[in-house]
Order: sequence, then C-alpha cells, then structure tokens
Amino acid sequence: MSILASLVRAYDRLPDAPPFGFSSEKIGFLISLKDDGTVAHDPIDLREGEGKKKTARLLPVPASFKRPGVTPRAFFLWDNTAYVLGVSANEAKGVETRRAAFFDLHMELLRDSDDVGLVALRNFLSNWHPDDFARLGWPEEMKDQNVIFALESERRQRFLHQRPAAKSIWAKKAADDEKSLAVCLVTGEKAPVARLHQAIKGVWGGQVAGGSIVSFNLDAFTSYGHEQGDNAPVSEAAAFAYTTVLNRFLEKGSSHRIQIGDASTVFWADAENIEAVDIAESWGAWMLDAKPDFTKEEQAATKEIGIKLARIKKGEQLLSVEPRLEPGMRFCVLALAPNAARLSVRFFFEDNFGTLTANYVKYMQDMEFLPWPTGRALPSISSCVLRTAPARIERGNKVSFDRDHISPLLSGELLRAILTGARFPSALLSHLIKRIRSDHLLDSTRVALVKCLIVREMRIEKRLPKRPDGTPMEEYLVRSDPDDPNVARRLGRLFALIERTQLAALGDEINATVKDKFIGAAAATPQQVFPTLIANAQHHFKRLRNGHYGRSDPEWIKDAQHARRVGAALERDVGMLWASMNESVPAQHSSEEQGLFFVGYYQERFGGGAKTTEGEVIGDQNDPIEGEE
Repeated sequence: MSILASLVRAYDRLPDAPPFGFSSEKIGFLISLKDDGTVAHDPIDLREGEGKKKTARLLPVPASFKRPGVTPRAFFLWDNTAYVLGVSANEAKGVETRRAAFFDLHMELLRDSDDVGLVALRNFLSNWHPDDFARLGWPEEMKDQNVIFALESERRQRFLHQRPAAKSIWAKKAADDEKSLAVCLVTGEKAPVARLHQAIKGVWGGQVAGGSIVSFNLDAFTSYGHEQGDNAPVSEAAAFAYTTVLNRFLEKGSSHRIQIGDASTVFWADAENIEAVDIAESWGAWMLDAKPDFTKEEQAATKEIGIKLARIKKGEQLLSVEPRLEPGMRFCVLALAPNAARLSVRFFFEDNFGTLTANYVKYMQDMEFLPWPTGRALPSISSCVLRTAPARIERGNKVSFDRDHISPLLSGELLRAILTGARFPSALLSHLIKRIRSDHLLDSTRVALVKCLIVREMRIEKRLPKRPDGTPMEEYLVRSDPDDPNVARRLGRLFALIERTQLAALGDEINATVKDKFIGAAAATPQQVFPTLIANAQHHFKRLRNGHYGRSDPEWIKDAQHARRVGAALERDVGMLWASMNESVPAQHSSEEQGLFFVGYYQERFGGGAKTTEGEVIGDQNDPIEGEE
C-alpha cells in the first residue's frame, strides 16, 4: 500500500477529525462581536500556557491553502491580523493589500447573507480601520496571531465559522470552483482533482507555513502540458484526508511522532479493528520511544508492553502474548525531512506488525550487554542516535552531546535497520569508533551499540563463534569472557588492567589516566603502544609491592598489606594476558577489531575486575559517566 493510501485509511479512524473542507489551525485570539458588528470587549486570548511559553490552540476552521507568492489570498472567516485587521508587527508585510484581500473576499461571499452572525462580521469589516487597534488598546502580542470571530451571545457554544449559514457558504464556494475530474491515484474513484494540496506543518526545521509532499510548481515538473495537481491526480477528498492525518500526527505532544536526527518520524497501524489499532500504536510508541503527554494511567499501561516484549524475547508468540492484536495487521513508519518548500521522504517502512515486533526483539537481543547500569532500561533509538554525536563532559560530570553534528543519513539508516532487521550501515561502526577515539566517552549505551553492530554483522555473514555443539553463539559479547581467543578483545581487557594498575598505584585524582592519553592509539595501532604501556606498568607494580597506593573514592585499597595483594594479582593477570599474545599483537586494527577492543575494555573495567588469590574483587566497579539527554 502506498504512503498516501495508508494515510487516507487512517483518516477514518482519526478521533475528532475535522470534516472535509476544514483543517486544524493554530488560533491565538477570538474577537467577540455584538449583533450590530461592534466589538463586545477586548479580544479573548485562546492560547494555552503562561508567559512566553503560550501556544496557540488548534481549532477546526475552513481549510487553509498555500498562498501565492505575489497576490495575497485570504482564508474564510479566519486569518492572521495582517489580513483581518490590517496590523502586523512587521509593517513590511504589505498589510494594506492583505487586509484588502480579506475584505473583498468576505464582502463578496457574505453580500446576500441575512444570517445575524455573518451580517455582524460584514458590518465589523466595513467599519474597521487599522488605527482602531491602537485606539482600543488591544495587546501587541495579538499581532500576527490567527484570529476567529463569534457572536457575544453564543461565543461559549460556537464560533462564527460553525454557524450553518457559514458552512453552507463555504461548501457552495468549494463546489463552484472550477475543477477537473480524473481517476484518483489513491482511491481509484473518479472525482474532482486537488490542484494544490494542503501544507504539511510540524516537520522539524521546515518552513513555518508548511511544506508539500506532492507539488508541481515549475515547468520542469510538469508532464504533457498538465498543470499542478493534474500531473498526479489525487482527489480533493483524498488530499484533504492524508494532509489532515499527517498534520495531526506531527502535532506537538502527539503520540504518533518521534524525532530521529533531522527526520520527523510518524507511525501508525492499519487495520479495521480500532481497538487492535490502538494497541499496536501503543506498542509502536513504546518500541520507537515516542514521548507523548501520557496520563498516569496510560504510562502504567505502557510498562506492561516492555514485560510482554520480554516474554516474546524468550520465545512466546506475539498473538499468545497479546491476543487482542489483529493477525496480519500492517504497521507504517514514515520519516520526513525539510527540503525548501517541499518535504523529502527519508524512508517509508510498511510491514506486518508481527514482523516489526520480531525485528525489534532481535534488536533487543543484539543490544543486550553486561555490565549494565542497575534499573536502566534498554536504550531508546533516540539515545543511540545521540551517541553518534560528539560528547562533552560538563560541570557535575554530566555529558552533553552536540545534536548539530548528528548525521541525518546515518540516523535514518540506523532506524531502518532496527525496523527491518537488516544489517546496519557499514559507516556507522567506523563513525562511532571515531567519536570514541576523539572524545574518549565510553558509556554503556555507546558500547552496547558497538556490540550490537558487530554481532549483527557477524550473524549476517555467518561469522559468529560456534558452541561445542556447532550452533552459533548468539549471546556472543553479552558478558565478559576470559576464554575468548579474539586478540582485539583480549587487548581491550589488558588495557583495562593496565589502567586499573595505574589507578591503584596513583589514585583516581590524577590529571590524566592512561585511558585519556592512549586508548585511541591502543585500539587502532596496538603494536606501537602496548610494549610501552607494559614497561610503564612495571613502575606501578613496584609501588604496590612496596605497600604504596593512591587514594580513591570510594577507597577500595584498605592498607599497605592489601595494596601488596592487589599489586600481585594485577601483575599476575597482566603478565598472563600479555604472555598469551605470543608476540601476535597486530600492527593495526580494523573498525570491527577496534570495536571489540572497546567492548573488552569496558567489560573488564566495569564488570567486576580481577580477583586476588583470596577471592576479593578488586578494581573500580562503578558505572562510567552516562550521557544526559
């Protein structure tokens, strides 16, 4: 099914969907009129929130359209103050011609109406002068906001555009417009063709006025002399339906959207059973980590989804875990990015919901990693995308990531790989390695993502290590494995032991550890670095053998005698690992080998450490600094 066809089907399930010919728009103020057209009182502020955080309210009004670049065109019964009142905070906007467009449109359409509300508006427009705005002392913050009208006697029940006479005039105007008939490419029915499609708003980084998915505004885009929408005929009803749904999904606080890099990503389920659709979309929001404004009850319900996914991960079938889901239900994910006045489709995913769930469970398995911070859930897709950006440690040991340096292509391909279960982009691993080598941030999410990329690539290429019975070791790299013969991973463990030795001898308050100076070079060119590191470690071993040790927080070396035991254990473990290399330390490591190095380092450094001959665990077991989003 195409993108537009699936969106049109979703319109029928949209709660409180505006009727055909109407659209949800941001309305800031209401002007209340008396029956004679005079202003009843000061405009009513419809915005929500307080102070500078006030936001306009979304209300259904006669549908907007794309305004031409030269000749102003006004909306019916609503518009911004430049059109309605002839006032704007930016006087260069040509408010005189804009107000004239609004005035002329309504004088023409309301000329023969005897409806009390429409007569009141006609009188208001005839008597209004832009200077009245300042004379009446109306607020400056009203300028450039969209305004609507209502009769004072009924403003709590309905607005002017909701009166039957207003709806009749709007429907008649839409029917009188000259339209060509053609077979709609979305519905397959012969119907009036939409020459221009309603603008899509809410795409991050896009134009405030919105953008278009379907647009023909240059001669180069036309075919066989057709103009505008005739090049790809979509009926007015279908165009209205898909744009209405997309605008609703892209609203702030929507439970159907998530931001992945620069791509505004929306998702929805497609099935006849509305209850099953709601359940599937709740699962989709959980899996994609959408963060809507859930109530406490809804938040409690979403926690059960994680429990059910864990059951599927253990082998249970989706429909046995959640029997209310409809078999064969489709699920769609659409990623949009701004492109001047248009919107580019980064990717569109459509598949069976069961397939999506299976792919996500596979992602959960690939991201499984120990040690993992206690109580922390599986990292969200947004968290993984954020780890591809440069990191900076700020005051209070908090980490910030530079979102401006997130690669839009890599972030989109990361999401696509998770949804489809396919291999991750080859450039993503090298990109992550580059980030780790430059900013030295190795938090659990970054290392788990590195592990996920490596394991999935090994599985696809059938390179996973084998168990004794010959089956692939699916849990490879999940936890520390001292018996793993992989040289890169063993070198990572060795580097962690050398760092632990330094911290034991000198304490954790030194300005720069061996990690700060050498981890990037040790991962990439170990043959050049490790002989020097091993030689320098001898000084730390000697200091520990003499009973000297550095202060740490918390203190894990109790006294001089304990320091000697710790030194002996570390010297033994470093010596055994170094000896096991058999002079086979590589000159260079590939991106995958560097990733294995960092996995081995992290698991040794934060997974419990080595043990003394008396069985005491030694070393820093604290979690590394985690990124703050």
